[in-house]
Amino acid sequence: MVKVNERVFKAMSDGTRRRILELLKTGPKTAGEIADHFPHAQPTISRHLSVLKHADLVVDRREGTHIVYRLNTTVLQEWLAWLLEHFGSDDRDGEA
Repeated sequence: MVKVNERVFKAMSDGTRRRILELLKTGPKTAGEIADHFPHAQPTISRHLSVLKHADLVVDRREGTHIVYRLNTTVLQEWLAWLLEHFGSDDRDGEA
C-alpha cells in the first residue's frame, strides 16, 4: 500500500494550488506565466508554488533567469490511487 504524504493533502486543500496544478497539466510554465492567471501578487504565487514543490506535486528547473515548473505526475497518480483505494465507490446499490 502506498503511504500518502500528508503534505499532499495540505497542498491539495487550497483552491489556488489546485488551479495551479490544472494550469500545469497543459505543460511546463514559468512562475510569471502562472501568476498571470491570478489576481494575487507574485510573492503569494511563489508561496503556493513552494507548498506544491514541498509536497513533490511539482518540480522546477532553472532556464536562464526563469524557473520553470511542471507537474510531478507520479505523485499525483499515487495520491489518486490512494484516494480511490480508500474512498472509491463500492457499488452498493447506487449509494454514494
